[in-house]
Amino acid sequence: MSDGQEILNDDERQLAKLGYAQELHRSWSGFSNFAISFSIISILAGCFTSFGLGWNNGGPAAIAWGWPLVSIFILIIGLCMSELVSAYPTSGGIYWWAAKLGGPKAGFYAGWLNLIGLIAILASVAYGCATFVDLTLGTFSESWLAGYSLTRTFLLFVVILAGSAIINIFSSHLLAIINNISVWWHVIGAAAVVLILIFIPEQHASFSDVFAQTINNSGMFGGGKGFGWLIFVLPIAAILTQYTITGYDASAHLSEETHSAGDAAAKGIWRSIFYSAIGGWILLLSFLFAVRDADKVTASGGAVVTIFNQALSPKWVGTLLLISAAGQLFCTTACQTSASRMLFAFSRDRAVPGHQLWSAVSKSRVPANAVMVTAVVAAIITLPALVAVDVNGAPVPVAFFAVVSIGVVGLYLCFAIPIYLRWRMGASFEVGSWNLRGHHTWMAPVAVVEILVTSIIALFPYSNAGVPWDPSFEWKAVNYTPILVGGVLILLFIYWHVSVKHWFTGPIRQVDESGEELEGVS
Repeated sequence: MSDGQEILNDDERQLAKLGYAQELHRSWSGFSNFAISFSIISILAGCFTSFGLGWNNGGPAAIAWGWPLVSIFILIIGLCMSELVSAYPTSGGIYWWAAKLGGPKAGFYAGWLNLIGLIAILASVAYGCATFVDLTLGTFSESWLAGYSLTRTFLLFVVILAGSAIINIFSSHLLAIINNISVWWHVIGAAAVVLILIFIPEQHASFSDVFAQTINNSGMFGGGKGFGWLIFVLPIAAILTQYTITGYDASAHLSEETHSAGDAAAKGIWRSIFYSAIGGWILLLSFLFAVRDADKVTASGGAVVTIFNQALSPKWVGTLLLISAAGQLFCTTACQTSASRMLFAFSRDRAVPGHQLWSAVSKSRVPANAVMVTAVVAAIITLPALVAVDVNGAPVPVAFFAVVSIGVVGLYLCFAIPIYLRWRMGASFEVGSWNLRGHHTWMAPVAVVEILVTSIIALFPYSNAGVPWDPSFEWKAVNYTPILVGGVLILLFIYWHVSVKHWFTGPIRQVDESGEELEGVS
């Protein structure tokens, strides 16, 4: 018997101990597991598409100082999750941990928040990708640029979602290869963007422009930067970091397809955060130092393409946009994988209506139905992006930012549940091969507090027009995160008390610890 076979058997035994048979194809290496989280974080996506959140609500200083500060807190969250995945390497991830540590109710709410968050992240990344594909084509073709419309961007978004779904349905092994390529595209591509922005522009912004300049382009508090801006506007800039560095729970969702998952998935989570934090900060600083006219960037709503157009010729602008758009395509594919695996695992435990459909696997051992339905739902929740919104005369993608916020709230709140429950268990928690060696005692409470603060910030309006009691109020300018997340939570509350609590018992054991199928499990 080969060493590789022994490792595979160890994984199967650990999965059987958790109650599951090896249904998915275990073909991913530790690097591939790291690669999918690194690809979903995607500094070539978040740093480009949500740059405006940082610029409009705080300006260069908020981005330059905020990114490393928020990244430290996210790394603490990731380290807490690494300990959990090492103990419980299952596709259910956060949902499974919450149910194991806190019972069926904790698992039910964590699972649904996780699912909502993952689908929202898929939607936001695919829509951001469509925007950048459109910008890239417009750079190389004036006729394409002249025909711009929100409808065209939305159609591109649907095509990208469909393409991603097809790739996901085709082969799990192909996905692993794509994610491995994605890592190097992100590393080499981000390095190329930084080098181009350092050496090609004839002049750069000063250190004071980058590290001391603040901006309030939200329209809130009359554009002033007093106490109100400090409390209600500036914190929104943190969503740039919190959104970009998310989705790393993918390492958990793909653990049933990863060799030596107890160790590899744990390292996949924290390493993807650490390297993305460093790379993202360097990338953002290269953007900020390339700014020539901050007022024009502000007038464009904080669009990075405005910075590029100021500093570079059209040929170089097109190159940067192409690098970013390709990175975002990789990111969309990885997001689709993670969302579908979560739906598969949650449905396997019968927590989702129509669970028989979503937990079914194809001949190539891929949850194809789960892939298709997550893509469809992602398209539906992004429909408001068809409505144009201006803030201070600048185009602001409110629907995109709202989907971003939905992703942040859904994912991070679900992360908080098992992190808190593990902290509550203390020394009675049975750790895996990778653990925090007691540091959970301070890391877990720090992680939970940061998540709660960030989730509240994500509910804030983006402009005066999104505040119900303001004279300029318009529904199209509303951050619909609290409406969608709140509405779903109310429906889940009703669903739990009317039906679910009478039959849902949490994770369902398919096999005993020896791997033998249990009677009555179908």
